[in-house]
Amino acid sequence: MTKLQVVSTCVIRSQKSIEKKIQLTPWDLQLLTVNSIQKGLFFHKPNLQQHRELAKSSSEIINRLKISLSDTLNHFPLLAGRLVASKNSDDTLSFFVDCNNEGAEFTYVTAPDLTVADILEQTYMPKIVKSFFPLNGVRNYEGVSKPLLAVQVTELVDGFFIGCTINHCVADGTSFWHFFNCWSEIARNGDSNLIVNKPPVLDRWFPEFVASPIHVPLSKEHVHDEFDLPLLEERVFHFSKENIAQLKAKANSEYGNHQKICISSLQAVLAHLWQSVIRCRCGTNADEKFSFKLLIGARQRLQPHLPEGYFGNAVHFVNVTTTAREMLEHDSGWAALQMNKVVSTQTHEEVMNFYQSWVKNPKIVKKSEVVANSLIASSSPRFDVYGNNFGWGRPVAVRSGAGNKHDGKMTIFCGAEQGSIDIEACLTPETLHAMGQDAKFMGAVSKIEIV
Repeated sequence: MTKLQVVSTCVIRSQKSIEKKIQLTPWDLQLLTVNSIQKGLFFHKPNLQQHRELAKSSSEIINRLKISLSDTLNHFPLLAGRLVASKNSDDTLSFFVDCNNEGAEFTYVTAPDLTVADILEQTYMPKIVKSFFPLNGVRNYEGVSKPLLAVQVTELVDGFFIGCTINHCVADGTSFWHFFNCWSEIARNGDSNLIVNKPPVLDRWFPEFVASPIHVPLSKEHVHDEFDLPLLEERVFHFSKENIAQLKAKANSEYGNHQKICISSLQAVLAHLWQSVIRCRCGTNADEKFSFKLLIGARQRLQPHLPEGYFGNAVHFVNVTTTAREMLEHDSGWAALQMNKVVSTQTHEEVMNFYQSWVKNPKIVKKSEVVANSLIASSSPRFDVYGNNFGWGRPVAVRSGAGNKHDGKMTIFCGAEQGSIDIEACLTPETLHAMGQDAKFMGAVSKIEIV
């Protein structure tokens, strides 16, 4: 079995210290007791002929990544800070980010006998991928003493994996990739004075009816929220642009057009996957309720309140609920229609209602409250994953870490080919293996070609 070798660990700080405190919003605070965001990219090593200036040694690449990370933190000072919890007179807590420049963690690791193909050519994700990420198991409230950003660069025989862990109370998926995009841009250009294309807006948004800081009743029940996960496996299902178009066209011709609505590509793909999970789960009762939790983004719905580059969380979940019988008596287009109906209710007013209701009655997301018969979709195919070129070429694959994984977690990425979608499915081995034998489902799944 391959053993990773830790070469070095250090602290990376911004070169510019600022005094700034950033209060957290309901979107941030609801995530206090779950894990950080963990995403990372595989790269082939620089080609000696094409990138001679980068191919001198691994140590030079690592040094370049460290320097560019420090330069990037000049634009994202909160990621070099720490959470601060202050106790209120009513026995609640309030949280803010102190941009104190305590620094981000940077770890360099080697896997001397592991290649990129050893990971990516496996049907199921090798367990070792979890160890490519730092701060495993850390919960967001622990940001009072642990870094809000940690990077681990794992050198393989023929490539690198750059894994990032960011405290979920300070960034959602949009902000995570905003940071990653800026870091790769600065590293690629090699200019410490580079003005990034989309500078982050660090100040959080609070409506007039919300007093800051918000009081949160964080109890021991939340902090010690533990539950036993079943044995899980992960597999990436790839949907080509052509197959996605067919799923979307079929769903709209059967259900969308008659309702005078347009089922989206993502809704069509997720519904196709959802139906297969229900078909393949053992011992399913036909009248059991199943739900699919979908992320609702607030950025577009609350313009102009949330400016372009708003850095933080701006999402909440909604449930699409049905029974196994209803799902299996209809085509997947019907499930896509149910998703579309729920998403269409999430107007500007509904997003504001969530915000206001949360302030009145704070609800911290608990890991143990994950419903047995539910799927949860996270991330988005809209994020610029494959544009992250640090100077020696685009990534060849993206993977997520162990944070917040459970039976039914679906992590969505754009595929390497334009217009395609990859879904990283985390399920029990029995369900995942059965899906691989589900001809109806696999008919829309394509083999991933690793370049």
